[in-house]
Amino acid sequence: MNTFESLTNYYNTKDEHQRLSSRHGSVEFLTTVRYVEKYLSENCRILEIGAATGRYSHYFAQKGYEVDAIELIQHNIDVFNSLTLPKEKVTVRQGNALDLSHIQDETYDITLLLGPMYHLYTVEEQLKALSEAIRVTKQKGKIFVAYCNTDMTVYQYCFKRNMVKYELDRGMIDPETFKLYSTAEEIFQMHRKEEVYKLTEQFDVTRLHYVGTDMLTRLIDETIDNMDDSTFELYMKYHYIVCEREDMVGVTNHMLDILEKN
Repeated sequence: MNTFESLTNYYNTKDEHQRLSSRHGSVEFLTTVRYVEKYLSENCRILEIGAATGRYSHYFAQKGYEVDAIELIQHNIDVFNSLTLPKEKVTVRQGNALDLSHIQDETYDITLLLGPMYHLYTVEEQLKALSEAIRVTKQKGKIFVAYCNTDMTVYQYCFKRNMVKYELDRGMIDPETFKLYSTAEEIFQMHRKEEVYKLTEQFDVTRLHYVGTDMLTRLIDETIDNMDDSTFELYMKYHYIVCEREDMVGVTNHMLDILEKN
């Protein structure tokens, strides 16, 4: 099964919109929005590459920003369109993060690459997606790139679910470093911070933030879902304090790399 078929099968059965709408899922969403909003100004043009069902695109369009979205999977586009409100200045078209040739250089103030790096399995593809996202962003524009974290998956999947020996036998774990390997069958590509940093070395960008967008949230998801509003507000206050701390940022399911184009 190729990557497109695997992703189509996965997103036809998974409710990606609901994933970010649950209370514990909203931690990742609220954190990403908080950092994007640091760099928004009036008349900003936003591009979301790999927009899924449009959770972020619709949020910013409903705030009055002009948003263009690219999405690979038709099912997600159908959901995206069904959620579009009449007054939103938002467009969505089918496309691939590896080829944005229909977009001119330096078109957007803010570029969101919040899904594609989850599903690109070679360094060459990852570099191509980054290159395209940076190319279509204006000078001094901001690029937000999301990744899935290797080590939380080692804890939660390999050990908690007792899958470590099975994955070692399949050759999907490096027995010395515990680096995880992925293919279209596994759906998700994992990274560590040093791998993210290495990917961006060749580009003329400045790193503004490196953020753990959900930190330990997934380990206590039921607790978070059962919090009252005031306790959840306190949780988010603490989360924002630790989500960039060097000694904490590796303990997260999702990372957000925030770059400025020089």
